[in-house]
Amino acid sequence: MKLSQLRDPSILILGLGREGQSTWRFLRSLFPEKILGAADRASLNELPPEAAELLRSDPRARLHLGPGYLASLPQYDVIVKAPGIPVTLPEHIQAVEAGKRITSQTDLFFSNCSGQIVGVTGTKGKSTTSSLIYSILKQGGKRAFLVGNIGSPALDLLRESTPDSVFVYEMSSHQLEGLRQSPHIAVLLNVVPEHLDYYASFEHYAAAKENITRHQSPDDWLVYDADHSLPRAIASRSRARTLACSLEKFSAPGCAALEGWVVCSLEPGREERILATRESPLPGRFNLLNIAAAAAVGRLLGVEAQDIRAAVRGFRPLEHRLEPVGTFGGVRYYNDAIATVPEATIAALDTLGADVETILLGGTDRGIDFAKLATRLLASSVRTIILFPRTGQRIWEAICEQEPAADSRFAPVFVDNMEAAVAAAKERTPQGKICLHSPASPSFGLFRDYRDRGEQFKRFVQMR
Repeated sequence: MKLSQLRDPSILILGLGREGQSTWRFLRSLFPEKILGAADRASLNELPPEAAELLRSDPRARLHLGPGYLASLPQYDVIVKAPGIPVTLPEHIQAVEAGKRITSQTDLFFSNCSGQIVGVTGTKGKSTTSSLIYSILKQGGKRAFLVGNIGSPALDLLRESTPDSVFVYEMSSHQLEGLRQSPHIAVLLNVVPEHLDYYASFEHYAAAKENITRHQSPDDWLVYDADHSLPRAIASRSRARTLACSLEKFSAPGCAALEGWVVCSLEPGREERILATRESPLPGRFNLLNIAAAAAVGRLLGVEAQDIRAAVRGFRPLEHRLEPVGTFGGVRYYNDAIATVPEATIAALDTLGADVETILLGGTDRGIDFAKLATRLLASSVRTIILFPRTGQRIWEAICEQEPAADSRFAPVFVDNMEAAVAAAKERTPQGKICLHSPASPSFGLFRDYRDRGEQFKRFVQMR
């Protein structure tokens, strides 16, 4: 939707989180005299302080706050929806059926950006891959910006858009939902079940992810994880040129981490060694696929191999992602709070190996199956399992279904706060072993988000 199309219709900003606040600031700067509607299920006093101040200081704000906030939708021509508002809500469906124009910050950015967009999605690895791409492009002298979940809200930087700019956009399924445009370069990592409390099914979730390439043309590129079936299937349907990334086999055009090297080729017969895998600053074999995808994007945009190598070598791992907290009482502690699906926790166990003696698991229940995680735990050296509600109980039940005598092997500890969890870990983990915080579940409820959860873990670990 072009910005000029917003001049006359009435506008409602639906959802006032980080992205909604950004949209408000942007539209207010564009239309200083226009009445803007703001709707959120929180009351004014319950909103984040910065959001409440935006509204209080704006005499042209029309507020629809609290439990009945969705009743405001019929009053507006255009609704700019925040990512966290489910499209399955009856009021949203009615608004669509009534002909309301539903748009989003992502749609506005894509429609009005004059630079190139590199979109990155997948269930896990988006932030690391996006940050790697950004670092590579900056090292290569590109006018690059990092936007989306890991960077600035996209509209905050729209005015920086020029034909020579490149925006690396980390894109969640919520941001991709309903999007009718795709980036020039799309990066599709693996997709596994998540957000099943938001989507009607895993297929619906995967369909939202596919929007990253659904509207690409033959002049565009799709860089994809070739080691997993769902990204391969999506790639097979894409109209874009495809570039496969793999830890298992190399093909051109493609980028792979094999036999000690990250190797890239944009055309058959021209292979480049980009980086020795031992030079990776990121823990875990799975991160080599993120590096391969980032290197592929760098080469597509003309960054030389030596600049890619320098950027990766100098890359600092992101917080809450298999983050070493330190050694205390002879025990090594790792914070992997970003691990909100079982697959991420399994990868953490694979990376840290047999020294993991204690693991902290559990959180918000989104209906995910824990059978594979149970199998991996039964094959591990873990002995103490510290379990948070609500999925902690489900994880323990999944273990017991596979091993009825599980309580003779594991020492399960059920807790409802981080202080108790860390105290149990300190009491039960032997010296020389590892305590891993990798919940395999989202963190809402007991914690604000994964960052809050990870910060609490680190704080209590470091307390004497």
